[in-house]
Amino acid sequence: MGGVVATFDFIVVANRLPADCTIAEDGIAHWSRSPGGLVAALEPVIHGRSGAWVGWAGLADTPFEPFDADGVHLVPVTLSALEVERYYEGFANDTLWPLYHDVIAAPGYHREWWESYTRVNQRFADATARIAAPGAIVWVHDYQLQLVPRMLREQRPDVKIGFFNHIPFPPYGIFSQLPWRRQIIEGLLGSDLVGFQRAADAANFSRAVRRLTGTTPDAVGTKVLHVPISIDATIYDELGKREHVRERARDIRASLGNPRKILFGVDRLDYTKGIRHRIKAFGELIESGQLEVGDVVLVQVASPSRERVGPYQELRDQVELMVGRLNGDHSTLAHAPVAYYHQTFDRDEMAALYLAADVMLVTALRDGMNLVAKEFVATRSDLDGVLVLSEFTGASDELRRAVLVNPHDIDGLKAAILSSLEMDPAERASRMKSLRKKVFSHDVAAWSAKFLHELAHTKENP
Repeated sequence: MGGVVATFDFIVVANRLPADCTIAEDGIAHWSRSPGGLVAALEPVIHGRSGAWVGWAGLADTPFEPFDADGVHLVPVTLSALEVERYYEGFANDTLWPLYHDVIAAPGYHREWWESYTRVNQRFADATARIAAPGAIVWVHDYQLQLVPRMLREQRPDVKIGFFNHIPFPPYGIFSQLPWRRQIIEGLLGSDLVGFQRAADAANFSRAVRRLTGTTPDAVGTKVLHVPISIDATIYDELGKREHVRERARDIRASLGNPRKILFGVDRLDYTKGIRHRIKAFGELIESGQLEVGDVVLVQVASPSRERVGPYQELRDQVELMVGRLNGDHSTLAHAPVAYYHQTFDRDEMAALYLAADVMLVTALRDGMNLVAKEFVATRSDLDGVLVLSEFTGASDELRRAVLVNPHDIDGLKAAILSSLEMDPAERASRMKSLRKKVFSHDVAAWSAKFLHELAHTKENP
């Protein structure tokens, strides 16, 4: 395992470091802040402590020594190109991701993927064991690292281990398809505390434990908690009030031809996000004449995601074909129905897009939380804008004053879009005020504080 370089009382363990590395032509490594909801959610937490973060740097076959960045000690874990293919693209994102999202796409079950997943999880556990101070708190994150708690427990029984699952945990009838279901459950039961986004996820996990082990999580010293993740709401509130962001929002509307209304969707390009359903519903409204090109525009940002995984490549082709057909059939010389962007925007630009939108469409088919919905709400200090939110997101448990929809019901989704576009200003303000109260009363600081409080007060794991 090597010698101990430093010890830390608080350690975050996640698949990715909070910084991405690129290698310039001169061979110099350059680091930049990682995108993604997990980093955005945990950044305020770890900056408030003198801690370490164990994760992959995002480049295959590229070892890095631990280093400090922005007050955090980063411990890179090296993955080979084959491990990226099998552990990350394979088992994590082509087995677990579709399985945990209600088999929207068919999972692949391959033994070599599982073997790679096991080896990589052991590497993460070893790296964490080396740097953890006696009695340290270790917070492991997400489905890529479900074996780490047990592996770490075997090496370091003195540490407190928390695990948070950011994606859904499926019902047992779905989870039981996994050939390595028992090993996953045993891995998670190495934790003192396992947290989930929704009460249903926590119940699904506890049921799987009973079915596979004949006992309960409590009986083996593991507490199960549902504690939904949130955002740093103040950051988005402040962004929405900055004049350069508000000016950019006006520029966005002007660049789209100053339509009367803007519908906005922003998602990773993922089959769980319901992008096709959203475009289909909007397209039918255009085709029927219920919405008019130039009067209403759909702005869809689809951030690149897992582009080497087959189903994601197919999804990109399908979405771009739908957009191309809709624009080809209905564009005028001055206006197109859909403004589509397959790219990632920075936080300021996202805030401007949130402000420019009249209706935010979050139509995920299955989503552990969906932080975009909360970001939109936090940005809208003007108390304007309408959130259309899938009932299959974790966010729908909290944001009950959104316009809740079943994205599989295309007619229902169309009706929700129409009613949102024409909603009375007083009702828009009332709904947004209620949504903002919810988001600000349970922000990322409250989420992490609750989880870490519960972890600190768990009993010693047997």
